[in-house]
Amino acid sequence: MTESFHEQLRVDSRFLKSDQRLDTELVDKLILQLNRIYLQILTDKEASKFRDLDVPTCIRLAELLSHLQDKGEEACREFYRALHLHVEDVYFSLPTRLRLRDSGEPVGPIPSPTDRYVINDHSKSAFSVIIAQTSLKMFLSAESKQVSGSSSALGLAAMGLSRKVRDVLIWYIEDGK
Repeated sequence: MTESFHEQLRVDSRFLKSDQRLDTELVDKLILQLNRIYLQILTDKEASKFRDLDVPTCIRLAELLSHLQDKGEEACREFYRALHLHVEDVYFSLPTRLRLRDSGEPVGPIPSPTDRYVINDHSKSAFSVIIAQTSLKMFLSAESKQVSGSSSALGLAAMGLSRKVRDVLIWYIEDGK
């Protein structure tokens, strides 16, 4: 069983605090990522505090890591995402990543269940329905002479749809109605 991101960050914190690759610029990128994308994790006021150049980078990083651990699992998870995005070589050098790689478990970031299905804040099925409706309207409005020309477009539109919708579109194309 894999450990939580909160526990991983606790283990990796010592390594992160001592890694010389995390310079001021990279720490700022991580802070900005967490602030701009995830305001619930790092507010503007908190981000300003952690970006204060009068405080040495190692202290700001230590405070950031402690703050994220206090925020909980989601904050730790998003920190790992930001780290993977901006400093991939450090991410794959983390003790928990090395241990996972040696154990044969997946090493990449773990996507949340909704990450795969979000398309402009619409679910995958809603997107499929919109494509199916548009494709059927195009097909039904075409004259019989134009059906062969539009069938290739419908075939391409059907590629990204669910199996049921794709089967219906292909049936219309093959049937010629």
